[in-house]
Order: sequence, then C-alpha cells, then structure tokens
Amino acid sequence: PSVVFFGFTHCPEVCPTTLFELAGWLKTMGDSGKNLNAYFVTVDPERDTPETMNTYVSNFSDRITGITGDPDKVHAMAKAFGIYWKKVDTGDGDYTMDHTASVLLLNARGDFAGTIAYGESADTAVAKLKRLAAGWQT
Repeated sequence: PSVVFFGFTHCPEVCPTTLFELAGWLKTMGDSGKNLNAYFVTVDPERDTPETMNTYVSNFSDRITGITGDPDKVHAMAKAFGIYWKKVDTGDGDYTMDHTASVLLLNARGDFAGTIAYGESADTAVAKLKRLAAGWQT
C-alpha cells in the first residue's frame, strides 16, 4: 500500500506542513506502518530536479521518496490520479503552483483507497493509514 502526495518544493505552506505531518503519522504507526510506501510527487518538474526533491524530502523523513521527471510524464501521472495543478504567475517574474492538497491512499494493488484531507486530525489520519496498512479500504 502507498501514500501519495502531489506538491512542489517551492510551496510555502501546504506541502511542508503535509510532509511534516506525514512523517509524524508514519513515526506514530511504528512497525504497523512498515509496509507503507510514501511518495511526494512534484507538480513542478521544471524546477524540482531529482537532487532538489531528494534534499527536500530528506528534511522530513527517510520514509518519503521524492518523484520527478519529464514534465509531460509527471503531469500525465498527476492527471491519471485526478490531481489538479496550475502554474500561477506571482507578478514578480516568478510563479507558484496551485494544486490538490489531499494525500491519496492506494491499496497494495495500486487502486484508490481514500484520502487524507489537508488539516485532517492526526488521530483520523493515523487510523486511515493503519487500515490501509492492514489491507482495508479506508
């Protein structure tokens, strides 16, 4: 089973908060979550190189794997998961990304098994992850 979150390394709030919380949830689960794979997939592959992703996710947990790659393929993956993303000009020559803020839960077959919403309580998130790790749909 897997936990998948789409975001980007220049994200000011949602991504670092979610990855910090995800790292805590995995730690709270201990051995009961050892079979869970956790992935952070960029929606900004133009800036998020493999090195950038590895450095970024290592700030949160060694259990989270950063994924980036060819922009067309990364965006096709996001689209396949029903993820919303949009490049937004910040007016100062830079940009940010709007994106889905939910964590996706996938069962061992890779089928969609639920979500953890941004800001959902830690107790609820851990309960969902425990059910996912045990093989149940959340």
